[in-house]
Amino acid sequence: MDRRSFVKKNIAASALLGLGVNGIYASELGNLKHKLPTKNFKLNYAPHLGMFEAHAGSDPVNQLNFMADNGFSAFEDNEMRSRSASVQEKMAVTMSNRNMTMGVFVAHDIYWTKPNLTGGDIALRDEFLKQIEQSVEVAKRVNAKWMTVVPGYVDKRKNMQYQTVNVIESLKRASEILEPHGIIMVLEPLNFRDHPGQFLSESPQCYQICKAVNSPSCKMLFDIYHQQIQEGNLIPNIEASWDEIAYFQVGDNPGRNEPTTGEINYKNVFKFIHSKGFNGVVGMEHGNSIDGKEGELAVIEAYKKSDNF
Repeated sequence: MDRRSFVKKNIAASALLGLGVNGIYASELGNLKHKLPTKNFKLNYAPHLGMFEAHAGSDPVNQLNFMADNGFSAFEDNEMRSRSASVQEKMAVTMSNRNMTMGVFVAHDIYWTKPNLTGGDIALRDEFLKQIEQSVEVAKRVNAKWMTVVPGYVDKRKNMQYQTVNVIESLKRASEILEPHGIIMVLEPLNFRDHPGQFLSESPQCYQICKAVNSPSCKMLFDIYHQQIQEGNLIPNIEASWDEIAYFQVGDNPGRNEPTTGEINYKNVFKFIHSKGFNGVVGMEHGNSIDGKEGELAVIEAYKKSDNF
């Protein structure tokens, strides 16, 4: 499941976001608590809207409450920027009341098939910087510290080193916007299989760019799913990149579903991240391997199992 699939699913769900809290979740909550006892995890795992919709219904407030009731202390939403201010505010109040940390949202329009920041086009850079400014307001509204940035498609007419300079210069400008607000853009390398042609693909490349930008507002999003496909050697690469990593996302491979469904030993990876003292957010940017309530329970159990170290 790639990011565009997540976007399509979230856009469909957002059509119902204006609804107030209905009685469905509240009426079933007592029974659900018996079936799904609250558990505090060692790491701050962050589900997304739709992941527990079979239990909680379509209302985002109900979904957030369901996540909190089952021990999840964070939440992420790629599509938060496109939601209305009133919906953002409702979600922010709920997260505050439930002591949930807001994770990433996508900060700008991602160019999947043409150069964005890589080509050095000033108009595209200005568009990107304007969207970063707009995302600062969203971040303030929902109490977000992190936002995802993807530099875009490669420019096949330019040497990679020139493209790297173009990206670094754009990110320096964006950092100047973000630093006064204490907000961090996290750069996400994407794998070659799901996102062919994207400029940013490997953790060493991302690490080098973060070092060159040299700003507390420009760090790395280490998506374990993407990097398992792209480069493997997960724990050593996390160790080597550690001082520039500000955020993690997960998904097992193959399938991009919950931990325990693929080849990644998430218990060992989570144990390592925890041993390093990481207290940020681990985004659950994956699908459910099984549909319906059964699949949602399986996701919760998978995180209990993988977090048990």
